[in-house]
Amino acid sequence: MQRRYLALWFPFLASDRLHRQRALPPGAGLDERPLVLVEKEGGALRLADCDRRAVALGLTRGLTLADARARIPDLAIAEADPAADARFLERLAGLCDRFTPLVALDPPHGLVLDISGCAHLFGGEAALRQEIGIRLRRLGLQLRASIAGTPEAARALARFGDCAVSPPGGDTERTRLLPVAALEAPPEVILALSRAGLKTLADLTARPSGTLSARFGEALARRLQRILGHEDIRITPLRPPPDCMVERHFPEPLQDTDGLEAILRHLLDEAARILDQRGEGGRAFEISFFRSDGAVRRMSLETGRPSRDPAAILRLYRERIDTLADPLDPGFGFDAIRLAVPVCEPLGTPQASLDGRAVEEEAVADLVDRLGARFGRDRVLRFVARNSHHPEREAGMVPAVGAPSEMQPWPEPEAGEPPARPLQLFEPPQPVETLAEVPDGPPLRFRWRRVLHEIARAEGPERIAPEWWRDGPDEPTRDYYRVEDAQGRRFWLFRAGLYDRESVQPRWFLHGLFA
Repeated sequence: MQRRYLALWFPFLASDRLHRQRALPPGAGLDERPLVLVEKEGGALRLADCDRRAVALGLTRGLTLADARARIPDLAIAEADPAADARFLERLAGLCDRFTPLVALDPPHGLVLDISGCAHLFGGEAALRQEIGIRLRRLGLQLRASIAGTPEAARALARFGDCAVSPPGGDTERTRLLPVAALEAPPEVILALSRAGLKTLADLTARPSGTLSARFGEALARRLQRILGHEDIRITPLRPPPDCMVERHFPEPLQDTDGLEAILRHLLDEAARILDQRGEGGRAFEISFFRSDGAVRRMSLETGRPSRDPAAILRLYRERIDTLADPLDPGFGFDAIRLAVPVCEPLGTPQASLDGRAVEEEAVADLVDRLGARFGRDRVLRFVARNSHHPEREAGMVPAVGAPSEMQPWPEPEAGEPPARPLQLFEPPQPVETLAEVPDGPPLRFRWRRVLHEIARAEGPERIAPEWWRDGPDEPTRDYYRVEDAQGRRFWLFRAGLYDRESVQPRWFLHGLFA
C-alpha cells in the first residue's frame, strides 16, 4: 500500500496561541491592535513572530522593535515563548491523534500525519483534510494543509504551494512548480540558485543531479528527490503505535459519563477477540478520551501478567476512576474513545492445576493489579534478585505492576544444606562485642543488646570482597560466619576488615537472624 501523508502548517502558531489563551494583560487591545512577539537578540529587541494583521501592515520577523514601532506606533507586544509554543504544538498533535495514531512534529510550527489506510473512515482524503481543518479553525488557528505521497512533498506543498491533495503518483507534477525556497536550504544557497537563474524545482530537475550535488552538497539533492516524491523516509511518530487498538467515534458528542463503562466494555471485548486470535495478552492498556473542544484525557492501566480478561481490566478502570484527583470531565462531550494496548506478550490458554495453586496465583495477581491501580505502581513493590554477592545489594525492590515476566531467579540452596542467607537482615548491621580465640578466627562468644551468647557451633568464613567496579567509598572485606549459641539460636556475624592488612582491630557486626 502506498503511503499517504497530511502536512499541517500553522504560520501564526505563536500569535494564535496568545489570541486563543488571552495571554496578554487586560486592556491590551488584543482584538484591535496588531500583535508582535519579541525576543532579545544582539542587544536589541527583534520581532520573533507576528500575527496576520501585523504581516498585512508590512512587519516581518527579524525587524527590530524600534523600527516596527516607527512604522506602526500602536502595537500589542508580548514576549516570545518558544517552550510554550512547543507544548501547544504537542497538544495539537494529541488532538490529531484521534484521526491517526501516527502523528509527528514538524518544526517549526507544523505536524505531519501518516493517514495511510484510514482516510476512508472519514469519507476520503479531501473529507479528512476538511474535517481536521474545521476542528483546528474552531480553536482560532490559521493553517494550511496538503496531502501527498511523501512527508517532504506534503510539507513543501503546505508551506510553499496551493495544492490541497496531490493524487497518488502526482507529487512530481505538483511540486515541480514550487520555488527553490521549498528546499528550505540556507539563505546563501537559495541566493546562489537564484543568481544562477534557477527559480523553481523544475529548473533544478533539468540539471544533472551530479552537478547539483557537487556544487551544493548531497543533502540538497536528496531533499529535492524527496520533495518530488521519489523517496519516502517515513515519519517518526510522537507516540509509538500500539500493538492493538480499537476505538469508537460518535456522531454527536457524548456527555453522559454513565454510559462510558458500557462503551469501554464493548471496546475491551473487541480487543480481547483480537488478542485471542494472536495468542497474546496485554500488559498495559491506555484509554484516550477525545473531547469536542480538542482536549485529550488519557488513562493508563497496567497488569502484573498478560491479560485479555475484559472483566478484570474493567475492575482496574473502576479503581482508577475512584482515585482520580481530577474527575473525568466530558466538557462539551466526547467525540471519540480509543482503547490501545501498547504492550502485548504471549498468553496461552489458562489451565487449572490439581492443587489449586493456579487459582491462588490468579487471585494474588488480581489483587496486585487492583492495588497498583488505586495507590499507584510505585507504591506496590516486589522483591527481585540482583546479580551481586553483596548482601545489601543482592536483593532489590521493583514495582509489582508492570514488572517484566522474566527476571533473574533466586539462588536455590543445595539439597540437604541449611540456608546460606538468613530470612531477616539488619539495615544497617548492628555492632556487637566479641571474643575470638585468634584474631582471624571465629568468635567464641558475643554480646548483643546486653545479652551474652556462648557459641556452640560456628561455620565459616565466607569471604565477601567489595565490588571493585562500583564507585564510592572503600568498603572493607567481610568474613561471614553462621553461628549457633548454646540455646540453639542461629546468627549471621561478620568481621569487617582483614586482620593486619585492612585493620589492626577489626570490628564485628550482627547482620541477620536465621529462623
